[in-house]
Amino acid sequence: MNTINTVVIPGFEDPRAMLLACHDKVRHFARLAARLEAHVADKGADSEASHAAKGILRYFNLAAPLHHDDEELDLFPALRGLGSSELDSAINRLESEHEELAALWASIRPWLEATAHNELVAAPASVTEFARRYVLHAGAEETEVYGAMADLPPEVIAAIGRSMCARRGLS
Repeated sequence: MNTINTVVIPGFEDPRAMLLACHDKVRHFARLAARLEAHVADKGADSEASHAAKGILRYFNLAAPLHHDDEELDLFPALRGLGSSELDSAINRLESEHEELAALWASIRPWLEATAHNELVAAPASVTEFARRYVLHAGAEETEVYGAMADLPPEVIAAIGRSMCARRGLS
C-alpha cells in the first residue's frame, strides 16, 4: 500500500481493494456528469464546467476501460472457474451491462468534449441515465460478484493483481 497525505491507496497485491477504489471513482465521475449537466444549463460552458468535463473524459476514456478489462479479462474468468451457476448468471448480466454503459458513454462523450472546450452544446438526454446506470452497476458488481473473490486461491488473486498492474504498464 502507498500513502499520500495520509490517504491509503491500495496496491495491486489486493485486486479487490483496487477494484473497489475504482468504483469510488466511477461513482464520483458519473455523479459529476449529472451535476455538470445542471451547471451548464445554469451557467453555461464556463471554466468550471470545462475543468469538470475534462476530468470526466479523462476517467471514462482511460481508467474505466482498464477497469472493465480487469473484470472481463481476469476477474470474471477466474470467478467462472468456481462453478457457480448463480455467479455465472450475474457475471453474464454485468458483462452485457458493460456494453450498455459503453453505448451510454458514446452518447454523452461529444457533449463533454464540447463542454471541455467551453462550447455550449445541449446535453443529451442520456446524461442522467449514464450517471444512474454506472452507479447502480458498480453497486451490483460489489454485492453480487466481488465477494466471491474470497473463494479464489491466493495464487489466482496474485495473478489477477499482476495482470492489472501490467495492463497499466507498471512493473
